[in-house]
Amino acid sequence: MSDDLLRVVLVDDTKEYRELLRIILEQHGAFEIVGEAAEGEEAVELTRTLRPDAIVLDLAMPVMDGLQAIPLLREASPQTAVVVLSGFARGQLDHVALERGAAAYVEKGEAFKRIAATLLEVTAPTVGVV
Repeated sequence: MSDDLLRVVLVDDTKEYRELLRIILEQHGAFEIVGEAAEGEEAVELTRTLRPDAIVLDLAMPVMDGLQAIPLLREASPQTAVVVLSGFARGQLDHVALERGAAAYVEKGEAFKRIAATLLEVTAPTVGVV
């Protein structure tokens, strides 16, 4: 893959949702999906190894949920932007996710193009993508 693509890890316990998100982001043309995880512990290990530009992280997962994972992900790779993609409406957990180190919070009900735009937004200062 090209060096100018944003390297992204997808973290969601629903495999079909990860597959859909992978297809949409790869079709966008600016992203390379370098890893996938179904829960937080696995995401932390992948992040430590892969050092992606961004992580798309669900909050409600088994073993270790997204809120528990955020500080560990930031510790494992401080330059990696964590974008929370959650089924919880804004106002419920967004402030907690942002306080723990997430760069952005997107609701799962929002358009997929919003996810791509958010990823580009939060990584622009880091990797120079506009």
